[in-house]
Amino acid sequence: MAAIDVGWADPARLYGQARRAHLLLEQARTEVAEALGARPDEVSFTSSGTQAVHLGVLGTLHGRRRVGRHLVTSAVEHSSVLHAGGVHERDGGTVETVGVDLSGRVDLDRFAEAVAGPGTALACLQTANHEVGTLQPVAEAAAACRAHGVPLLVDAAQTAGRSPIPPGWSVLTASAHKWGGPAGVGVLAVRKGTRFRSFLPEDERERRRVPGFENVPSIVAAAAALRAMAAEAAQEQARLSALIARIRETVPKVVPDVEVIGDPVGRAPHIVTFSCLYVDGEALLTELDKAGFAVSSGSSCTASTLRPSHVLEAMGVLTHGNVRVSLPRGASAAEVDRFLAVLPDLVRRIRQDAGVA
Repeated sequence: MAAIDVGWADPARLYGQARRAHLLLEQARTEVAEALGARPDEVSFTSSGTQAVHLGVLGTLHGRRRVGRHLVTSAVEHSSVLHAGGVHERDGGTVETVGVDLSGRVDLDRFAEAVAGPGTALACLQTANHEVGTLQPVAEAAAACRAHGVPLLVDAAQTAGRSPIPPGWSVLTASAHKWGGPAGVGVLAVRKGTRFRSFLPEDERERRRVPGFENVPSIVAAAAALRAMAAEAAQEQARLSALIARIRETVPKVVPDVEVIGDPVGRAPHIVTFSCLYVDGEALLTELDKAGFAVSSGSSCTASTLRPSHVLEAMGVLTHGNVRVSLPRGASAAEVDRFLAVLPDLVRRIRQDAGVA
């Protein structure tokens, strides 16, 4: 309630409510830093995880411009990394994309080779893939980066608050809505000693990394949600992992011609993705939505590109009829059972409508 009462006040000012807002903001920063394994002065708040990635990628490249202009990423990074890479290329930089195996895990040897190349200014790797849940070898990648003096940006959106962040990162990004906080709050952490220079006009806020008035009420709520998530992480993630395992095991038994995607063991505990042959993904999502299930599809095409998921393409797996299930905190076994009960009939009806027996 204190954040609501004084959240309108500018924490950069000196009047009473502003000083109170500043205290709340810094308390939230300390809590988030502790949960992520960072120092408070390394943490800045952004308006989203996407903005955090854009600032992290382009700000680090800008700060290390004299070192080189080469960026290394995996082929399955979040689109925000790819878009930042595109901006970098249009500005005269180069981007090297490292492939993945059938489970979506980056080729670590190839990643290390790319990092060792001349003029490499930054490497990027997610902790877990946002579409298929496969965990990435972040600690090993960080060691390779460290051996060649290259900073590693780690996108921890899928694991922050759920599991410990692997060591060795130089820049870290996350998004509060992924751990149950409000939308509109991202986190950008830059390790002390990492050269960083924002590509945006600077002001005195957020360690000169992020301009603009901080959303104090939402940031305080984000810190509280992260604290609550972290407090029960081990127990809750084990419970969710068991529910995801049930989906992984049951779907191929009750739905013919299904491919479950991603590593069955080295995975985020709350994500599972499967693809149904002879099924339009958007049609299946619509029917599941009508049945009360809010799921997504990695095969969604955009009007501008008309291309399926770059993640699934990079993995070399079926890119259509794709369903991604991400279980939120508190998801129940009964809800999973109902999902598994209604799915077979929905798939059968869609295939019948498409003329597939």
